[in-house]
Amino acid sequence: MSEDSLQIVPGATWTATNTGLHIQSHGAGLIEVDGVYYMIGEDKTQGTFFQNINAYSSTNLVEWTWEGALLTRASDGDLGQERIVERPKIIYNAHTATYVMYMHIDNADYSEARVGVAICKTVVGSYEYKGSFRPLDCESRDIGLFKDDDGSAYLLAEDRVNGLRIMALSDDYCKVISHVYCWKECIESPAIWKSDEHYYMFGSHLTGWDCNDNVYSYAPALRGPWSPWREFADLGSKTYESQISTVLPFGDMAVYLGDRWCPSNLAQSTYVWLLLSKKGHEIYMKDQTSWTLNLSCQRENETLPEVHNEIDSKVLPQSGFSCHLASSSNARTTLRLKYTNAEIQSQQGTVTVNGVSQKIDFLPTGSQKQGIYEVSESVVHCELGAGHENVVTITEVGTHLKILEVIVPGSS
Repeated sequence: MSEDSLQIVPGATWTATNTGLHIQSHGAGLIEVDGVYYMIGEDKTQGTFFQNINAYSSTNLVEWTWEGALLTRASDGDLGQERIVERPKIIYNAHTATYVMYMHIDNADYSEARVGVAICKTVVGSYEYKGSFRPLDCESRDIGLFKDDDGSAYLLAEDRVNGLRIMALSDDYCKVISHVYCWKECIESPAIWKSDEHYYMFGSHLTGWDCNDNVYSYAPALRGPWSPWREFADLGSKTYESQISTVLPFGDMAVYLGDRWCPSNLAQSTYVWLLLSKKGHEIYMKDQTSWTLNLSCQRENETLPEVHNEIDSKVLPQSGFSCHLASSSNARTTLRLKYTNAEIQSQQGTVTVNGVSQKIDFLPTGSQKQGIYEVSESVVHCELGAGHENVVTITEVGTHLKILEVIVPGSS
């Protein structure tokens, strides 16, 4: 089966393959090890305060399997009750054969502004927490990590007093040893992409959980000179209602990994992943409803045509429904299920495609307005056969979950 039509659907409910639940990896970092990608991020199922740093794995950046918690809540200390642990990022130190994790450590009112460090001999495992500190005695809130081609590594940290900073790490990556550069502007959620011997720093303005037009700056060296900040998404789009978390280099392009925060229930926040393109030193990013990524040839696949299969809600049984879908070829592909969920919590349903079943999560879709609920999407990755006899059945759904439409790519 070809995987050319597996799709990334920004802003949708993403269900982990082995839990049946929406992925909890917010403010994430991404690291690739031997052809496997690991997404390391925050578990927000209990809200703002620290619960776990989760790891998910994937070979195609679309289907994700929960691997477990790398750090979990302790009885006291930095990882204790009512503590802030945000934006974990991991890099590998080849000299010490150690994975090093950095994260933002804080108290409930965000007055500590420290960075924490943890280490492990394997990318997925029980990380040893080494403690926290203020790097070079400076505040450190939203953080990022960058590892250069020569193996040198750098902490990127938002310092509310002085601005956004780049700081060099020690040979073992566990300490901050020197100042490299500081922007006077306070830019948070920093991430660096190196391309064509230039460095591109991305970040977000300080607007709390509300999104804004994210920006970038570029330079021929980490010490500068750096260009003025400028936007890379459509002006006024608030980066398509997202905030950058990190950047994944991808051939001559890169993938923007962002969060679409849901402040009223952070566990329901979704992920906005889109392609960054570059022309000269100009970076730009366009919104897409869904898109495919071809890892084998390191390029974006051509946008696929779609067939929209509307579901007649008047005859939809409360327990679910069954329908037939057409596909132009044998392929492993992504179905987009448009739905409304009137509950205040997620609902899970069993989706069976050609006899193969999986649990799929459906996040709440907001409060009712004039008798209408907001419409969202959940994704199902499955195998379709060429022809019109692909049978999709959705069962075990709650009474307040309505499936409105099944969208099939590449079926025209």
